[in-house]
Amino acid sequence: MSNLFKNRLETVTTEYEKLITQKNESILPGNGIFERYKNPVLTADHTPVFWRYDMNEQTNPFFMERFGINGTFNAGAIKWNDKYIMAVRVEGNDRKSFFAIAESPNGIDNFRFWDYPITMPETDSPDTNVYDMRLTAHQDGWIYGLFCSERKDPNAPAGDLSSAVAAAGIARTQDLKNWERLPDLKTKSQQRNVVLHPEFVDGKYALYTRPQDGFIDAGSGGGIGWALVDNMTNAEVKEEKIINFRHYHTIKELKNGEGPHPIKTSKGWLHLAHGVRACAAGLRYVLYLYMTDLEQPDKLIAEPAGHLMAPMDEERVGDVSNVLFTNGWIADEDGTVYIYYASCDTRMHVAVSSVDRLVDYCLNTAPDGYRSATSVQILNTIIKNNLEL
Repeated sequence: MSNLFKNRLETVTTEYEKLITQKNESILPGNGIFERYKNPVLTADHTPVFWRYDMNEQTNPFFMERFGINGTFNAGAIKWNDKYIMAVRVEGNDRKSFFAIAESPNGIDNFRFWDYPITMPETDSPDTNVYDMRLTAHQDGWIYGLFCSERKDPNAPAGDLSSAVAAAGIARTQDLKNWERLPDLKTKSQQRNVVLHPEFVDGKYALYTRPQDGFIDAGSGGGIGWALVDNMTNAEVKEEKIINFRHYHTIKELKNGEGPHPIKTSKGWLHLAHGVRACAAGLRYVLYLYMTDLEQPDKLIAEPAGHLMAPMDEERVGDVSNVLFTNGWIADEDGTVYIYYASCDTRMHVAVSSVDRLVDYCLNTAPDGYRSATSVQILNTIIKNNLEL
């Protein structure tokens, strides 16, 4: 073994193990709603060395990367066999995304990828790209993965190599390793952001949708939709209604979308979503919460004004800057909630809260009044009450 190959192998492997086993620390004092953690929980460097490098000296004498990884982000999440699991969107340097499972013993650090990525079966119309899987352990006994399936727009003009069409891909599994691909969701509009509710509603499967006029623009799509379908093996949305609307001059004026499936609480269903607005720096993605009725999950009961989380510090910098996105969280048996969120289509982070805190935030934080004057009224009330204590 040459010194060059040996030295690089040892250095890369040592640095990888140091990164994987690094202890994470909460950032205090925080805002009382949640605590961010100092280190990203997954980056491109967290992918196994034997993914990125040919480890045979005969075919890779310089020990160079043969399969470059650009980012690890937008991960679904689930508690599985007492492990904290993320179904990660891994993007190669070739811009193609695929899914891979990473697990942690504690949910905040020591995430390791399983040896192999998910081999996702294809439909009769092969995907060009797949990404942003939401995981739902459904009442029917299956774990479903709903994700975006992207293909080139067949109606694009000659020479247009960027126009795309999106559909909601559907797959299911019993072990997170072997996946059965089901037909894509049939809808009247493009769908990039579909989430499966974990329980039957009126004997049907319930979906949170986002109707879009095009691949990027929501257009006439009014916000987060709700639809009931008869089955998931040939799912078709015939009717959908908007349950969480977009509004002018808010964090979600351009578009919004459901994150992971909602958490069931004694006070209602707790939802985590993303909102998008346009600003001078481009599109700005933030996260927000809302709640729906326990018996009528399509009925809004609470929504605090503004964002829950927005990009800050290094979270603002990456492949697509000024973006936070989430499609995975885990509510533990003791009420602890692990919020897994991506920054800038580059890396994964974790923030920790609790069901009680998030419900309190939703039910006792003022909703948006949609005008500067109402914001001042809300603030004046808080100030007056505090000064009179």
